[in-house]
Amino acid sequence: MSRKIARYLAEHTVETPCLVVDLDIIAQNYKRLAKAVPLARIFYAVKANPAAPVLGVLRDLGSNFDTASIYEIEHCIAHNIGPERISFGSTIKKERDIAAAFARGVRLFAFDSEAEIQKLGRAAPGAQVFCRIYFESAGADWPLSKKFGCSLDMAADLLTRAKELGLDPHGVSFHVGSQQTDPAQWDLALGKTKMLFTTLQERGIDLKMVNLGGGFPARYRKRIPGMETYGEAIMKAVTKHFGNELPALIVEPGRGVAGDAGIIQTEVVLISQKDYDAKKRWVYLDIGKFGGLPETMDEAIKYRLVTPHDGKPAGKVIIAGPTCDEVDVLYEKSGYDLPLDLAVGDKVQVLSAGAYTTTYSSVGFNGFPPLREVYI
Repeated sequence: MSRKIARYLAEHTVETPCLVVDLDIIAQNYKRLAKAVPLARIFYAVKANPAAPVLGVLRDLGSNFDTASIYEIEHCIAHNIGPERISFGSTIKKERDIAAAFARGVRLFAFDSEAEIQKLGRAAPGAQVFCRIYFESAGADWPLSKKFGCSLDMAADLLTRAKELGLDPHGVSFHVGSQQTDPAQWDLALGKTKMLFTTLQERGIDLKMVNLGGGFPARYRKRIPGMETYGEAIMKAVTKHFGNELPALIVEPGRGVAGDAGIIQTEVVLISQKDYDAKKRWVYLDIGKFGGLPETMDEAIKYRLVTPHDGKPAGKVIIAGPTCDEVDVLYEKSGYDLPLDLAVGDKVQVLSAGAYTTTYSSVGFNGFPPLREVYI
């Protein structure tokens, strides 16, 4: 937690649960990434945290923006972000949304299937397009390897088809998985990408861009390499596979920019045991899977927690949210210990919660309002 956030919490009464984001850290993380991958254009993943103050900081720093829907595109344009700085990065788009984005001036689109490239050919004539290839997300806490992308052979045919349809086959994208803890994964993906570049060159198509995706992690329970380590590994891999003929590069950070910038202030609602001999206490917070922490699904993302009693004797706990749904359990198997002095009414901070929390929050399950948010 930054000093700025700690000071804010000390000076203000915050209705919980509430996300508090330090915009200075957003800016610092962006600048660190820009320095770590100096040859790449940064397209911030709007879905991570689309709050107007976040977009404003990144817009003024020169960022571009990766969007997943026409609604995110309209949101960006409404906040004075020009369409030339926007990529429509989803591979699953309604044709009318493609047409709407094209009409607003967006000219960079992703695809990974024949049906999608046909839609782009009709609704975005002449646009720059890039094909997402399938890549296993080994080392990622939140994998993205099944739903998106296609094989290298299919990608080669689709990019060839794009040219036939009057589109500009601009490049290739991949994603090594969100919260990627192994920087070497970019080397493996770039090796496949280079093979695709060579195949297309033999067909008379010169690809010009590699979209390296996101995956840059936030600091949860597991220690991670610094941003500089990721940048060094990526640039080394790009040079290894492409030599002196470097393509244009794009990165799409979301969590790596916004994650560590925010904390969620939450409150202990109930502490109980299910049996007199139970070895674990149940600790119920006023936030759960439906209130902004769905990435605890399968206990994938393991947030660090801070309590007023840290450093005192602790015991094993199961941590759950406040709703009536049985799946609203955050951690049962991940070995969380919380202080024995923890009491109902105590405030607990969920660290590194600036990304993928507010946008995942339900709008009224059990009547609970969406996650509150403050930007300082």
